[in-house]
Amino acid sequence: MLKGASLILAYLNEKNRPYSAQDVFCNLQKQHGLGKTAVVKAMELLALEGKIKEKTYGKQKIYFADQVQFQDVSDADLKAMDSQITELSAEAQSLTQSCRQLDAELKELNSSFTTEEMKAEIQELKAECCGYRARLEKIKSATNHVTPEEKEKVYKEQTLYVKEWKKRKRLASDMINAILEGYPKSKKEFLEEVGLETDEDCKVVVPST
Repeated sequence: MLKGASLILAYLNEKNRPYSAQDVFCNLQKQHGLGKTAVVKAMELLALEGKIKEKTYGKQKIYFADQVQFQDVSDADLKAMDSQITELSAEAQSLTQSCRQLDAELKELNSSFTTEEMKAEIQELKAECCGYRARLEKIKSATNHVTPEEKEKVYKEQTLYVKEWKKRKRLASDMINAILEGYPKSKKEFLEEVGLETDEDCKVVVPST
């Protein structure tokens, strides 16, 4: 007998349902390591020897156990088996649901902190809070706080000085341009001759406000 033939025969008799050679190969290959060619040859040989039955549907061959070996089943027995199948299906569904729930709980537990990790996290947070409290006390005890009134005064003074700066810059620019109208040299040469430095020369930018 070819390799795996007895295993395939026992499998078909146990399952007692139609299978193609591909089905049998997929169902048995992982557990028993059977090759597809060996499965096809074994099933063809079993059919040739009459140990299993073969039916052809188009280009596909279907194999199943020889029904002669099984006892006739009464209608009552069939109903009893159908009832049992229904009960087992319901039980299987319930167990599957329970497994999913337990798997979800396990994933949640695995992603949670252990007791030791939680203790370490609490200590780290406490130390961080102490640091913040110390900084807060230091700020509160400082004597160089700026009042809102003082802050507003500084902003107003800055606005005033910037406005005056822009005004004088504009006046100086107008005067230089007026002089350059009758000056024979370039603006750069004029500024160097009179010793003037512009904001740009000093890399200074007038604030927006």
